[in-house]
Amino acid sequence: MDGISLLTITVLAVFVGFEVVSKVSSTLHTPLMSGANAIHGIILVGAIIVAGQATHPWVLAVALLAVVLATANLVGGFVVTDRMLEMFRGRKPDKPAKPARNATQSETKENTEATP
Repeated sequence: MDGISLLTITVLAVFVGFEVVSKVSSTLHTPLMSGANAIHGIILVGAIIVAGQATHPWVLAVALLAVVLATANLVGGFVVTDRMLEMFRGRKPDKPAKPARNATQSETKENTEATP
C-alpha cells in the first residue's frame, strides 16, 4: 500500500472511533475501557518488538513514538477506569475527630476543664 492509502485508512479509523466512543453510555464505559486497556497492552508489546527489530532510523523513530503513545494511552486508561470505579463506591461515614496523640496530659486536662 502506498502512503496516501495508509493515511486515508488512519483518518477514517479516527473518525469512526470517535463516533463509536462518543455514543457509548456511561454505564458501559468502564467495561469497554477495561477491554481497551488490554488491547493497548498488546499494542505496546508490538511497538516494543518493532522498535527492537528496527533497521532504519526512520522506522526506529516511528516505533519509539508508538511506544510512547501506547504507554500514555494505557496509563491514562487505567487512571480513567480507576476514577470511574471510584464513583461507584459508597461514601465512608464521617468519623468524629479524635484528640491528637502527641498532646500532653496537661493540655488534654486544660481542654476538658475549659469545656462547659
